[in-house]
Amino acid sequence: MPLVALKIDVDTYRGTRAGAPRLADLLQRLGVPATFLFSLGPDHTGRAIKRAFRRGFLGKVKRTSVLQHYGLRTLLYGVLLPGPHIGRRCRPQLQDIARRGFEVGVHTWDHVRWQDGVARASEPWTRRELTLARDQFAEVFGRAPLVHGAAGWQTNRYVPALERELGFRYASDTRGTGPFVPLLDHGAAAVPQLPTTLPTLDELIGRAELRGVDPVDHLLAVTAGVPARDHVFTLHAELEGGAYLPSFERLLRAWQQRGTLLTDLATYAGQLDFASLPRCGIVAGTMEGRSGTLALQSQWKK
Repeated sequence: MPLVALKIDVDTYRGTRAGAPRLADLLQRLGVPATFLFSLGPDHTGRAIKRAFRRGFLGKVKRTSVLQHYGLRTLLYGVLLPGPHIGRRCRPQLQDIARRGFEVGVHTWDHVRWQDGVARASEPWTRRELTLARDQFAEVFGRAPLVHGAAGWQTNRYVPALERELGFRYASDTRGTGPFVPLLDHGAAAVPQLPTTLPTLDELIGRAELRGVDPVDHLLAVTAGVPARDHVFTLHAELEGGAYLPSFERLLRAWQQRGTLLTDLATYAGQLDFASLPRCGIVAGTMEGRSGTLALQSQWKK
């Protein structure tokens, strides 16, 4: 039976307080597991304004109504308003998600800082950001995190080794076609990657080449391919936990009716033989519907 592992990126203070609980309510009602990955430091979403100069960014803003989904206050955090510290101020909401039985993990410390800076960052910078997030997670949940999913699918050459050193068991930092172990210098072992394999809803909405096909129907068609294969689907608390919630519910119900196993990253990872996974590099590349470059799985190697 094919599976779809659900990975929920929670980027902002608003997403943690409102979007994540709404998603948890829906998932609990439908009996669907999922992995929530939290941003745990200050919300500096407003500083993302510098991305306006990236190719494709303004087009995405126009298609996906950023102001509607994130709210004016969120877009001022770190610019005209101080960024609220998510890990400290949202402790009850964070703990409630875990208490309901959902897998929880680390998304990032400062989402904008990581997404805009990690690709060119040094090892000490990367170590500091990952360590801050790991330690804040442990303070909130009373245990070390096992899973990391990089903000904006942004990494650098230090991330895989640091994930292993800091105690992560598996990660979902990349876009790709299937589970793999990243190739490191000198053949060192790294934390296995469970890459996002499906486009996100916000990457599909308003795309002219879909010729009016509803994004949910497009995802259902992609996951109905033959032969059947497993997927990782990433969603965002600010989007699917907000205006996209009805569309996400329709997608979940259609998958359930089809017999697709909906699960979390922990369950997906638990059924894999990490030793037999292909070794692949991580390269920078582009994807339709998303601005800038992302960390992509390279061609598979045995």
